[in-house]
Amino acid sequence: MDELLLLPAQRAQLETWATAAYPLEACGLMLGRRAGQGAQVEAVRSARNLSLERAHDRFELDPLDFLAIDAEARAAGQEILGVWHTHPDHPAQPSDTDRVAAWQDWCYVILSVTRQGVLDLRSWRLEQDQFVEQTVRGAPIVAA
Repeated sequence: MDELLLLPAQRAQLETWATAAYPLEACGLMLGRRAGQGAQVEAVRSARNLSLERAHDRFELDPLDFLAIDAEARAAGQEILGVWHTHPDHPAQPSDTDRVAAWQDWCYVILSVTRQGVLDLRSWRLEQDQFVEQTVRGAPIVAA
């Protein structure tokens, strides 16, 4: 997957959650379908960050939220495409902690957020233990 379709309204929702959680990390899941060489996000969901002691620089997605969102995706004929989370006062690039926790071929959207708001949004995919950046588009992906 080289591209991630994230519609403007979905991006705006992520930015709202990111700025509301600042200075703590926010996290959630993206639901949708794989299309051609990419993934098409059809819904974004917020989840609780259980990392209470290190919430300023870590996230631990609540497993109960994960199960509920997964059930929602399955009922809608979708799949979980990946995780979104924030990096408060840090770049939208995966950390070593992100790499260790990542699942192969999932999309990882990272939002860099500061006191001034969201500065950057980038998407990554783990491929053979290394993150590869995806192109984030706001228009439909045409299946090959």
